[in-house]
Amino acid sequence: MENRSQWGTRAGFILAAVGSAVGLGNIWRFPYVAYENGGGAFFIPYLFALLTAGIPILILEFTIGHKYRGSAPLSFFRLNGKKTEFLGWWGIFVSFVISTYYAVIIAWAMKYTIYSFSLSWGKDPEAFFFGDVLKIADNPGEVGGLVGGVALPLLLVWAICFIILLGGVKKGIELANRIFIPVLFILFLFVVIRAITLDGAMVGLDAFFKPDIDKLLSPRVWVAAYGHIFFSLSIAFAIMITYSSYLPKKSDITNNAFITGFANSSVELLAGIGVFAVLGFMATSQGVDVGDVASAGVGLAFVVFPEIINQMPGMNGIFGAFFFLSLVLAGLTSLISICETYIAGMADKFNISRRRSVFIGVGLSGLISMLYATKGGLYFLDVADYFINQFGIAVIGLVEVILLAWVFRKLGVFEQHANAVSDIRLGWWWKVSLTFITPVVLGTMLFFLIKDNIAENYEGYPTSFLWTMGWPVAIGAFVMSIVFTSLKWKNNTRVATDYEEDKGGL
Repeated sequence: MENRSQWGTRAGFILAAVGSAVGLGNIWRFPYVAYENGGGAFFIPYLFALLTAGIPILILEFTIGHKYRGSAPLSFFRLNGKKTEFLGWWGIFVSFVISTYYAVIIAWAMKYTIYSFSLSWGKDPEAFFFGDVLKIADNPGEVGGLVGGVALPLLLVWAICFIILLGGVKKGIELANRIFIPVLFILFLFVVIRAITLDGAMVGLDAFFKPDIDKLLSPRVWVAAYGHIFFSLSIAFAIMITYSSYLPKKSDITNNAFITGFANSSVELLAGIGVFAVLGFMATSQGVDVGDVASAGVGLAFVVFPEIINQMPGMNGIFGAFFFLSLVLAGLTSLISICETYIAGMADKFNISRRRSVFIGVGLSGLISMLYATKGGLYFLDVADYFINQFGIAVIGLVEVILLAWVFRKLGVFEQHANAVSDIRLGWWWKVSLTFITPVVLGTMLFFLIKDNIAENYEGYPTSFLWTMGWPVAIGAFVMSIVFTSLKWKNNTRVATDYEEDKGGL
């Protein structure tokens, strides 16, 4: 077997996996999803989804990477040749698209970290964000000129990412996560503690945790829980397979998956407490219901939070700086993991050095990301994010579990491998989850998505714009996976099929 980079310690791997899972969505998406889908009652389907889809798929992908010792395409090639190699490339091209716009959001958060000290957004944060910062174009599809105030911090984001990735697995990715994750936790803990001391915080927490049991009867609430778990844990787009391929032979795969899954959920719960505490403060200050100020995504982070920071009785600047710096760190740890998928994939497929792969991968992604730093960038970002996540990751996950569980029937092989190296032994729950529960839920989720998109255009965007920037992005990732699968492995003896099932890669 070839000499492959490895994590320095088990803690280093877990921090990197948690760093990948803990991203912007934990902070600005989960709280609103929980609130909108039953509040405290949502934690029932959320926990069920974590145990029957999130952690089982984490175990599956950790096992694939650990057993076949390669990037996602190489691991899937070793699994069943070109019949499964396309799954690895499909995940990689989804990751590539995500990396191009994810970096831009980190750049915005960098700017707002600095803005926080002087409350530069003034009394109208919405006009400041869309006008002064983004200089947003009037209509979707208009590119407009490059916005220098976004492009410059974007270059800094890519510079940081480039340096870390160039350092390799142990001296780059692991070292960065050993610093970023503890700092992120400390910063966000400060944000949460300050938030719950604000007047009205309990009103927000009551809205967040108050259970609406009736919502549990809605299939969409259960689908929402599975959908969030799926996207939150960085599964089905090559990351966890790539990261686990750097594990040493003796690695407790199952335990690592449980730790990663529950650590990610703990951060989401902490984020929910912090976000709704400040939303409760805002609602109380304005004399409105929490539902009137609750939101998610870009609007929550760059419009609602600055408004809240303006109204805070003290420590405004520090609170704001810590919040946005938390976004920067959460974003960077995820971006690094996303980029690592295609860096490792190119190095394996084309037999090139890591240094060259980093230059090509980060350079190309950085160049394309400048599209999102234009005046029309927010429109392009919004549509690309929606389609690549909804119709990219979800479909890959569905195809992956159907092929591995039903077509090639590999779950027994993976169960045997995981049990051989893990303290927690897999049993019927793991196979049932991947064979029946996950495919049914993902299929249902896709049904609702297609139905909703047929009924009306996403966010009311013009059909021409969606067919220019939305569907082509999602479909293009799959087409490129077929193209790259058709290419020959370049003078690379590492694809040799000496990974027979009875050897187990141990």
